[in-house]
Amino acid sequence: MKEIMIVAEHRRGELRDVTWELISKGRQLSEAIQGELSVALLGKGVTSLAEALKFKANRVLLIEDDRLEYYNSETYERVLTQLITERKPVLTMIGHTATGMDFAPGLAAHLKLPLATDCIGIDAKEDTFSVIRQIYGGKINAAVSFLKKGPSYMVTVRAGAFPFVEKEPLPGEVISIPSPLTDEGLARRFLQYVEAATGEVDITQADILVAVGRGIKDADSIPMVKELADTIGGVLACSRPVVDKKWLPKGCQVGTSGKTVKPKVYIAIGISGAFQHVAGMKGSGTIIAINKDPKAPIFSVAQYGIVADLFKIVPVIKDKIKELKK
Repeated sequence: MKEIMIVAEHRRGELRDVTWELISKGRQLSEAIQGELSVALLGKGVTSLAEALKFKANRVLLIEDDRLEYYNSETYERVLTQLITERKPVLTMIGHTATGMDFAPGLAAHLKLPLATDCIGIDAKEDTFSVIRQIYGGKINAAVSFLKKGPSYMVTVRAGAFPFVEKEPLPGEVISIPSPLTDEGLARRFLQYVEAATGEVDITQADILVAVGRGIKDADSIPMVKELADTIGGVLACSRPVVDKKWLPKGCQVGTSGKTVKPKVYIAIGISGAFQHVAGMKGSGTIIAINKDPKAPIFSVAQYGIVADLFKIVPVIKDKIKELKK
């Protein structure tokens, strides 16, 4: 039976969103090739995570070891090298995150497997797989096929590239596998977690985000948008140019070089919609765009759009909301 393997990513006792996204896509692909889906879960004391995963896949391959309590690229590479060698999955899927980007290249090199990184699309194609990657700074989407040279392939997938779609539970099982690790030759060790400064509010946890771009022209215009955000119970965010100009702190930035967000409502004000920004917010529930340029790319991902001068429309919206709340 053909097997697709997902490498689960978790941190401090919680599964990362990218894991659920990989599972959704992995299940779709496994059905397309009439195969099965497995999830590799490495860690210490992660039985509860395995239980949460087992009905989303055909099996959870659980490897627990004290040396896997914290992420370490060396231990992950050693464990996964043995696991993939033994099981020979046709495709191994890893999140294109700080963790995935750290260990995937070395793992692929050790296994001599072809690796496609930062994929935003994957399809089963005859006896192999095709992927979509962005090139030339995201200006072009390139469709790439693996050469039909081996039985196994590896990809890293951009976070947010695929939505998590709830499907019928599978009769999954948890299979405990002995750890192959020894202390011999380990050059790295975990020291501590250092959380990045998030400012007063973590934008990744907000239900409503009001984001501003270079269309606000200068920092003096930000209080106007901040007042709108406060009126609707939202949090202020921004695109990269606003951070580059030091109008707002880095913790407010949404995009590939900022944060990936999935609020219930995302209001983009004066944001053109460059792919780098869209990649960080396209998973939002409802996207509302305000821009005076009717051809702005942001309108291609927005459910609602207002073509107008933001300096005229934002005060009107704010006053109307205040009126309705009385």
